[in-house]
Amino acid sequence: MLLIKKPYEFVWDKGNKDKNLQEHQISNTECEEVFFDSNKKLLRDKIHSKKEKRYVLLGKTKTKNLLFIVFTLRGKKIRIISARRISKQREVKLYEKTN
Repeated sequence: MLLIKKPYEFVWDKGNKDKNLQEHQISNTECEEVFFDSNKKLLRDKIHSKKEKRYVLLGKTKTKNLLFIVFTLRGKKIRIISARRISKQREVKLYEKTN
């Protein structure tokens, strides 16, 4: 099980800074908000964990947008790889199943 200790610290470098805003209209702040959703769902991304361990996080922002976040850990910091709004019904059901 993955445990991420609070306070969370995020890495926004030139490879991922504002990428999700440009591609999916999701700000860096919105991406970070999902980690504070008390009902978030965390899964291991086994398919894309060849070079480094990746995780999938399903959760809501403060404005109740449901997001699908892919991230990795770099030391004690969180690096968000991608973020998008959840549009697939099975992902919505997975989030709602635990809540």
